[in-house]
Amino acid sequence: MPAARRLKIGLSACFQHADPTRPLFTNKTLQYVEQSIAHWIMSAGAMVVMVPCPTGETARGDVTLAHYADWLDGVVMHGGADVWPGNYGEEPLREEWIGDRVRDLYDLAVVKAFAEVGKPIFGVCRGLQLINVAFGGALYQDLQTQHPGALQHRNASTYDQHFHDIEIVKGTHLSELYPDKPRARVNSIHHQGIKRVAPDFVVEALSEPDGVPEAIRLQSAPGRGYIAATQWHPEFHKAGSNTLDDTAILEDFLAACEKAKGNPRSTVHHMTSPLRERASRLLRRALARQR
Repeated sequence: MPAARRLKIGLSACFQHADPTRPLFTNKTLQYVEQSIAHWIMSAGAMVVMVPCPTGETARGDVTLAHYADWLDGVVMHGGADVWPGNYGEEPLREEWIGDRVRDLYDLAVVKAFAEVGKPIFGVCRGLQLINVAFGGALYQDLQTQHPGALQHRNASTYDQHFHDIEIVKGTHLSELYPDKPRARVNSIHHQGIKRVAPDFVVEALSEPDGVPEAIRLQSAPGRGYIAATQWHPEFHKAGSNTLDDTAILEDFLAACEKAKGNPRSTVHHMTSPLRERASRLLRRALARQR
């Protein structure tokens, strides 16, 4: 297929902040993508473009996230660092749960830019948590200490080979994608999780037996775009394994991108006002400091 006819999908950047002790790119800020998720999107024929943060101490020119949102057909929000609890009105309970406030501001601005032009958004792991917070939800800072009876959702040793079962909620869009799979097995690489679901979002899957939300979606309504996310990493699924096949999830997202490409919108469901203002007002100032 010619490049002009292929979908162009944005992939949010991961950050390695400036580090004077790093032997390569000493004291330079790095923005990058993880290979598996880029290849996952490309597996369906789409072209992947990293959406770099346009602000910071080395910023030049006038390119904005709004330009990327206008040009691209959709965006996938990467996994990675914890979300700063201050974004949902809490203080970090431990130093190691403070997250990455700089990346939060960038990610919030990416979600805002794509939502405002009605381009589909799909979140993976941290991406689910960030989307939930962006639209007014809250998180458990640590499932093991805050959620009674929680499973172990992250194992540092086994990493992407750590699994648990999920229940796909009946009557949801996800259940329509997997009509013969009321239950499935997925990877689990997170220690934070949804405590309060954002308004206007529905839970599409729950971990078993502890009931932690594992997939969410913005409820369909006039003027709302496609926003969905999974707590697991669909890109880590291996053909022939006993984990949930990622194909239907990816094809559904890309179909929404194709539909939006032919039917652009100007009005969609917006982020909650405090977070929208925070993303707009503080992004440049915070990233310029590059803490």
